[in-house]
Amino acid sequence: MGDTATTHHTKSANNGANDNQIGFKSRVSVIGSGSWGSVAAKLVAFNTLNLSSFHDEVKMWVFEETLQSGEKLTDAINRTNENVKYLPGIKLGKNVIADPDLDNAVEDANMLVFVTPHQFIDNICKSLVGKVRSDAEAISLIKGMEVKIEGPCLISTYISEQLGINCSVLMGANLANEIAEEKFSEATVGYRNNREIAEQWVQLFTTPYFMVTPVQDVEGVELCGTLKNVVAIAAGFVDGLDMGNNTKAAIIRFGLREMREFCKLLFSSVKDDTFFESCGVADVITTCFGGRNRKVAEAFARNGGKRSFDELEAEMLQGQKLQGVTTVREVYEVLRHRGLLELFPLFATVHEICSGCLPPSAIVIYSEKKNIFPV
Repeated sequence: MGDTATTHHTKSANNGANDNQIGFKSRVSVIGSGSWGSVAAKLVAFNTLNLSSFHDEVKMWVFEETLQSGEKLTDAINRTNENVKYLPGIKLGKNVIADPDLDNAVEDANMLVFVTPHQFIDNICKSLVGKVRSDAEAISLIKGMEVKIEGPCLISTYISEQLGINCSVLMGANLANEIAEEKFSEATVGYRNNREIAEQWVQLFTTPYFMVTPVQDVEGVELCGTLKNVVAIAAGFVDGLDMGNNTKAAIIRFGLREMREFCKLLFSSVKDDTFFESCGVADVITTCFGGRNRKVAEAFARNGGKRSFDELEAEMLQGQKLQGVTTVREVYEVLRHRGLLELFPLFATVHEICSGCLPPSAIVIYSEKKNIFPV
């Protein structure tokens, strides 16, 4: 801890000077411990053990829960080296230390990995104000956005504004269970200006089975990771109604087009090439065939929309959270406020189905007012 404490007062924020200091080793903290958070900790912990520029230990903040056995989740993780609730059977690495105290989990860390459901990030950031190093770098693996009166705010932007630190993003075709089993996958790191920082994140996450590519387009990378869950819900409706592969392919294509248009509506700087990275088309495909949003949306459609998403989430996901239903509500609010709902028929229809205004079958219904299958 001594080397970290001595450097804290000699470096300015976000200047990348850490790596140039003799003997300095970065400390990594993972904020979140669901299935994806646990996989992120596993990836990072593998590299901190094998790279001399990092301290071995990786702290993982855990939202404390009591298991059916009566044992605290944190204690179970540290005893078994597994997240027995959200990622059972997968060893995280003996250098992963679960900690239920958020302040303690981030203490002295200069690389912060945020990977929680996006509805929790507001309280987390408020709790961390003034408690993270001024020179810390953050990366968000969170899908979602904050919608305020003045407009939408990306999670990476929110983290940066609240904590006064730079925040990159990592998104991609990343089903947690498959990566946990070390099946080959890839991801995209979105960064703003500092390529050196991006390369540090690439180095920290890359393993023989997990390939990471940097792209200078934070907004495009992050919005792709956010909006794909809306398309996955639409795909789930199609599956639940047994509409077939042709219909599902059409829905995916329409979804990708609306994703691109929505991204460019909010940020003209978004690059077309970003949609061909792992965070774009690849993530949409895997989420529409294997993700939790698709799975629960399928059940919603099979029940004719008579069981709520909240009820199905509680029953099917064992404490994990859906992102798509919240995201599509936020997207809908942005579009309604700007008077642009008719230009995004798929997004609008998904929200109206989720909110009970339309039946699941409306995902493919022609109407006089709008055609969900536009030419």
